[in-house]
Amino acid sequence: MRTLGPMNVLGFAGFSGSGKTTLIERLVPQLVARGWRVSLIKHAHHAFDVDRPGKDSYRHRAAGCTEVLVGSAVRWALMHELRGDDEPTLDQHLARLGPCDLVLVEGWKHASIPKLEVHRTAVGAPLLAPDDPHVIAIATDLPAPPVGVPCFALDDVTAIAAFIVDRYESGIA
Repeated sequence: MRTLGPMNVLGFAGFSGSGKTTLIERLVPQLVARGWRVSLIKHAHHAFDVDRPGKDSYRHRAAGCTEVLVGSAVRWALMHELRGDDEPTLDQHLARLGPCDLVLVEGWKHASIPKLEVHRTAVGAPLLAPDDPHVIAIATDLPAPPVGVPCFALDDVTAIAAFIVDRYESGIA
């Protein structure tokens, strides 16, 4: 894994519908149960909004604020409007995160970071691993993919979590 200060980064790459979000959702509790602090960066290929029309924060952004931070005793969120600026890079997003043991990255399929490929036959897309040297393992429903990296069944979350933990704890970069 790539180390950025105290953080390690692991990407989840695959085509839409392959099960990346579901796999991450099932892996996170296993990593957290081992005492790891896990963060996530998700890339969206479309406009999205985490705010709701009518709320004060939404109204302030609509009025022209570049950033609006909403905070409480339970959580805080910072919304930043690009207003025509370039989309930030993955490294710029990583720099915004607080300290953690592992950052999971969903999306950024072509980033030069270690990746676990999530592949589902029904999607009809090819494997990424043969053409991407950054793929370190595959979670798939294929019986025996012809690649030179460890392969796991899509639903074998325990084995995938153990692979991630072993990789991190052994210091493999």
